[in-house]
Amino acid sequence: MADARVSAQPGLWNMLRAAAVGATLFLAACASGPRIVPEAERPTAPERPAPPVVRPIAPGLPQDVERHRIALLVPLTGQNAGVGRSLQNATQLAVLDTKSDVLRITTYDTGAPGGAVAAVQQAIADGNRLILGPLLAEEAREVAPIARRARVPVLSFSNDASVAGNGTFILGYVPGQSIERVVNYAAKSGITDFAGLIPTGLYGERASTALLRSVEQAGGKVLALETYDARPGSMTSAMAKIGRSPFQAILLAGSADGAVTAAPLIRRAPSGKTARLLGTELWNTDSAIGGKAALSGAWFASVPDNYYRQYATKYRARFGTAPYRLSTLGYDAVLLTVRIARDWRPGTEFPERRLVEPEGFAGLDGAFRFGRDGVAERALEVQEIRGGTTATVSPAPPNFKGK
Repeated sequence: MADARVSAQPGLWNMLRAAAVGATLFLAACASGPRIVPEAERPTAPERPAPPVVRPIAPGLPQDVERHRIALLVPLTGQNAGVGRSLQNATQLAVLDTKSDVLRITTYDTGAPGGAVAAVQQAIADGNRLILGPLLAEEAREVAPIARRARVPVLSFSNDASVAGNGTFILGYVPGQSIERVVNYAAKSGITDFAGLIPTGLYGERASTALLRSVEQAGGKVLALETYDARPGSMTSAMAKIGRSPFQAILLAGSADGAVTAAPLIRRAPSGKTARLLGTELWNTDSAIGGKAALSGAWFASVPDNYYRQYATKYRARFGTAPYRLSTLGYDAVLLTVRIARDWRPGTEFPERRLVEPEGFAGLDGAFRFGRDGVAERALEVQEIRGGTTATVSPAPPNFKGK
């Protein structure tokens, strides 16, 4: 206990001594007036960081004022997802090939819940100024009025001319054009008497109308025209009726596989033994069309294949699979957009008037241009199936000069 008290005493005195000294200094300072500290001796006040600028969070895509916003509306889910993915890949390939840095293409899935309507509404909300797609005619009908109200043009991949107009343009291969082309070629080859074996449905109705009109304009006659459906024996019955007429050429307006089924029936008819088989643009979607021996000697009109094979090779090397033949529509849509973008300021409305320029555009599928009706007119070639392949017997014109 004593040791503890003794050891604490010096500490107490030290504290008292320090207090006394402090008091003396304080009184001295008060007596002599306030002490002025030179500016150089003042510590520098730390700079406060500027508060961050709070920007409102807006929905949709990030701001991008240097590139054009383009929406691609295709199915990435559902039964047409393969075609949609191929179209998407084609647009990517076109951007790479053109080395374009002025486009930003955003894909919207028309196969997702809400379909094409939800896709186009989101595309417009995101600020896109041009729409590539959708794929199907019924989707184009849904998209058209929504896009029109927003003053956003639509370049649909459909081949249904009835959805074109009022800001909607059709890039697909319209059947009437291919039928007119092959009929004209046949007429110039001396054929005057035609027949038609046509599938039922909307495509068949339009093919029938195109055949009648084209043959009349070419100075020929349609001696027989019959339709068939998917019921067993329907095609055989239709062909039996056609076989009573002395036709020189017969239009098979269905698919290539349907034409292969019909060919033996045609050859059994008296006039069918030497008749020329005619096809539509649908045949060109079959990559194995040249190897179908039953169609040897047949003619069909389609977009040129001059660049398609090179494109297909490049596509396969990049994506590891073969493209759908229809995917060139996506590629050519990008080429068209890149060309117009030279005189199109980002953030402004797409110059729709540029789409109907008479000279048209060039693409993988050859020359094409839009009429005032919004339908793409195409420069088509005529091919003949022979020797396990196809050969061009009437080349497509390279442009529309002189037309």
